[in-house]
Amino acid sequence: MELCNLTVQALFESGHSLADGLLESVTYPWEALGCIKETILKLGAALPTEEYDKVGEDIWIAKDAKVAPTAFINGPAIIGHRTEVRHCAFIRGSALVGDDCVVGNSTELKNVILFDRVQVPHYNYVGDSILGYRSHMGAGSITSNVKSDKTLVTVRCDEQRLETGLKKFGAILGDCVEIGCGSVLNPGTVIGRESNVYPLSMVRGTVEANSIYKKQGEVAKKLQRD
Repeated sequence: MELCNLTVQALFESGHSLADGLLESVTYPWEALGCIKETILKLGAALPTEEYDKVGEDIWIAKDAKVAPTAFINGPAIIGHRTEVRHCAFIRGSALVGDDCVVGNSTELKNVILFDRVQVPHYNYVGDSILGYRSHMGAGSITSNVKSDKTLVTVRCDEQRLETGLKKFGAILGDCVEIGCGSVLNPGTVIGRESNVYPLSMVRGTVEANSIYKKQGEVAKKLQRD
């Protein structure tokens, strides 16, 4: 049974990531997590040399990106146009970072897709995750990508459970999602477009689009503007 509100089309608008081709090939976004590395290698080899510099092994950085000398980037990785990678950022590899993004101080990325204009600006850990266009993670908020009992991650939506077959799966944020400071997104969390999560939240399961997550069991729908 297809969970329509969790599909790629429901969560993301196309045209805001070099990963569009990969995501269009799957139904649910987490199905793309195992293909990020090979996708970066394929995309990187085709990037225009007048726009991107190849730095080290399988690392492509846009010429107009700004990377602090204290940042560490391990390949394969692509850093998009006008993106800022700040002091002591740690990009462990398999990171496809879009245009106009911020990867902040002491932020760690691993096996991720960041759409254009994503901000992970302060002390964030983002692993085995996909962050949609203009999504933002407040200071200290993280994705937890492995269950404590090391079993495979399932996605829960109401009374339904969808097996992913993945041991490592952090979170999927739809376009324009706002995560409050100090929040933890448990393995398999999926948050719909335009939703907000209160600071210091522990989120598990799914949050519908256009919602305000206050705490477990207390989720309000946003008022629709005229």
